Amino acid sequence: MFFKKKKFTKEKAEKQAKNENLIPTSRELMSAEFKKRLQHSADILENEVGNSGITLFSIGNLIDKTMLHRDIIEPIISQSFDSIQVIMEHLSVGEIRKTDHMDTVVQSVLDGSVVIYLEGNLFVLLAHIPARLGRALSFALNESQVVGPQVAFTESLMINLGLIRNYIKDSNLSVENLVVGSRSNKSVAIVSLNGIASQQMVGIVRKRIQNLKIDAILDSSQLAQLIEDNSLTIFPQLALTERPDRICDWLLKGKLAIIVDGSSLVIGSPQSFVEFFQTLEDSNVNWQIGSFLRLLRVSALFLSVFFTAIYVACLTFHYEVIPQTLLITLTESRARVPFPPIIEAFLLEFVIELLREAGARLPTKVGQTMGIVGGIVIGTAAVQAGFTSNILIIIIALAALGSFVTPSYTMGNVIRILRFPLIILAGFWGFYGIMYGFCFLLIHLLRQSSLGSPFLAPFYPPRFEDWKDSLIRLPFSVTYKRPDQTRPEDEYKYDYKKAKDHN
Repeated sequence: MFFKKKKFTKEKAEKQAKNENLIPTSRELMSAEFKKRLQHSADILENEVGNSGITLFSIGNLIDKTMLHRDIIEPIISQSFDSIQVIMEHLSVGEIRKTDHMDTVVQSVLDGSVVIYLEGNLFVLLAHIPARLGRALSFALNESQVVGPQVAFTESLMINLGLIRNYIKDSNLSVENLVVGSRSNKSVAIVSLNGIASQQMVGIVRKRIQNLKIDAILDSSQLAQLIEDNSLTIFPQLALTERPDRICDWLLKGKLAIIVDGSSLVIGSPQSFVEFFQTLEDSNVNWQIGSFLRLLRVSALFLSVFFTAIYVACLTFHYEVIPQTLLITLTESRARVPFPPIIEAFLLEFVIELLREAGARLPTKVGQTMGIVGGIVIGTAAVQAGFTSNILIIIIALAALGSFVTPSYTMGNVIRILRFPLIILAGFWGFYGIMYGFCFLLIHLLRQSSLGSPFLAPFYPPRFEDWKDSLIRLPFSVTYKRPDQTRPEDEYKYDYKKAKDHN
């Protein structure tokens, strides 16, 4: 008897909650409930349309006023209706649907819809006419290239999807919409190419996004940190780009694109370590030039990370590896410097990072002037005051240039930070410390993955076929296979035998 009573009480509560979520049949009750759920915000609009008996509810800042008057108000202002279905037949709005739940009404209004309410009806219409909030298409500011398209993504999800479809006009292009954030309710789109992308990988990304229990996502960079394999590592495992042509290139290789509404950066996954040093421009120039540029970037990586540490190790422990003529110059340069090499290096590295951060935070024109003038003035004054040597300034400048060569901003920040622990190791243990640091980084990278794919692919595990488009880029005639890292369903881009036939 007790269990039956408890069950009855639960069913009654569920029924009452359901009734409270239904659309009120009275206009006054509908207005009160709508405003209550939106906290009586000042930007709520409630308009009665002539003598039609129809009331429109919306948030004024989120709807297109031109479409509201042209496509909704004008067709119904001089008519009378007795049902919601008849109203729907008179409207030419692209996206319109019925609902009888207040929760759906509130969420649709926050997404840019207008509620069309006819008193006495159990259903309302939701006409989606969002205002186009965002900037126009522009050049890519952070990923510039000389050869290739120049357009960049914007903060609009629909515009970004349109840019991708403009490059890949394929019916197999799949777009799956999800909502993330209990308060932000951000629209997130997973883009892939059916028949190429691994469905297992699509399922992994979908599950990770759906399992997020968070109140808000404001940018795609935040989402990338939340769904990557290891959030504790300093290395990024998912790439961010503002270039639609680069995203399309990844999609054609079997990768996935994740677009967050309101963000101008799109996530590409999975990624390998070496891909952070590649650009699409490498494919737009001759393969010899593209290979040279990639090798130059990887060389700049080692120069930026290890050059200052090698200087500290040589001057602290290993004078014998320095040629005698250069040793004399070094001795004369450091004759007035009162600090040991490790303190000297840390001092200059700290100054460089201060100048870089100041230049990034100041307005563009002022920031450029600050970086150039500040570097010259502080560098010259530091040498004349005896705080550092001329040779270390050259080394620090080359190391800073090496970090700027990296196409990825997130990986460039990693390179900036890695220098400091290596300088400490070199100052205490010399070359042995540098080797300990290098081995630690190598082992750490070997343990990382991106959506389950090895982060050091194609070198570990060795996939020799993918070496053709990694540190170097061989001609298109031999790079006819998609990378194994993405586990593509269709392994081949084209029939290489037919591609070689020019007749």
